[in-house]
Amino acid sequence: MAVLLSHPPDSLAVECLPHKTWTRDEVAVLESTGLFDGTHFELIDGELIDKMPKNRRHVRSVRQTVQTLEAHAGADRIEHEAPIDLASEDNVRNEPEPDVIVLNRPGREIDTNPQPSDITLVVEVCDTTLRHDLTTKCALYARAGIPEYWALDVNGARLHVHRDPVDGAYRTITEYGADGEVSPLGFEGRIQVASLLP
Repeated sequence: MAVLLSHPPDSLAVECLPHKTWTRDEVAVLESTGLFDGTHFELIDGELIDKMPKNRRHVRSVRQTVQTLEAHAGADRIEHEAPIDLASEDNVRNEPEPDVIVLNRPGREIDTNPQPSDITLVVEVCDTTLRHDLTTKCALYARAGIPEYWALDVNGARLHVHRDPVDGAYRTITEYGADGEVSPLGFEGRIQVASLLP
């Protein structure tokens, strides 16, 4: 007689299937073959993360963040959805493309991926990726020594500001609500959190 189980028996351990982790060089070869054919990926910890089409709230938040930061830091210092380099130990298996970065000099003066020393602020707009952005991405940016990292929680209408990277972690983390304002480290001005939100 067959017994129907609604879930696996407790005696079965969770099975972790083997999978391939990628390097930047391997991904470059794949891209050159046309294999991705319009699909865009971000390389994080050796995993290819599908940069899925953004929803309208994400698109509007990125646009508003770019416009707000351009008004304070200057348009020639702002780039969005462009790859950056990280700490040397992370570069082999990582090439993140933050939603917005603020450079410490005009982007036209930089001929390769911006290095951590070129970057004064990284912003990730989080609607479906908040946990990933507050853990994995945050650790990568801290290890790179990027002085300031903002995770903009679109759904929660909050800005998580990370500063003081030491030994691979940010020592100072402050949350601001939609009615808050923050003074960036790398340029003058006070940014209204509401001005970044859709």
